[in-house]
Amino acid sequence: MNNSSPPCRWRSVNWLLLLLQWALGAHFLWMGISKALDPVTFLKLLRQYELTHNYILLNGIAATLPWLEALCGLLLLTGIALRGTALVCLAMLIPFTLVVVAHARGLSTQLHIPFCAVRFNCGCGAGEVWICRKILENSVQMILTGIIIWRPGGRRAVPPATEISGPVQNPKPDSLKEG
Repeated sequence: MNNSSPPCRWRSVNWLLLLLQWALGAHFLWMGISKALDPVTFLKLLRQYELTHNYILLNGIAATLPWLEALCGLLLLTGIALRGTALVCLAMLIPFTLVVVAHARGLSTQLHIPFCAVRFNCGCGAGEVWICRKILENSVQMILTGIIIWRPGGRRAVPPATEISGPVQNPKPDSLKEG
């Protein structure tokens, strides 16, 4: 056995990380496109957070954020600029999660219901969601983006062939065989 190929468990971990990266990419692509196809609804959902009263800024966010999400999804799926893309995803996820939690707290207090009983359309593209489920979903996404950012060799999407099947042995053509 050649010592240059990594142990089987590392190949399995690489493939698992790749599948998780693809799942995250597909999720961002789907959510971005679902918002981009209905920008008016997304704008109305953004207004509920009262982030700004500047309509130009709010319209700009509603017009660009879905496309940025879709682009990040495509980049994660293709493995291009993984660490930078994951960092951008994390930069979108953290403030969005904080704003959603703050809005859910307000609804919980206003409606006199338990925090996890709060359900509303947060603007993520999935329709109405239970707040505790949304927090868990976003936390998992943040962990996955963190893994992509900090894992060794995180710049490539697909492990090289030597990591998948070991070194490639090229047989000599018949014309070059000694005989």
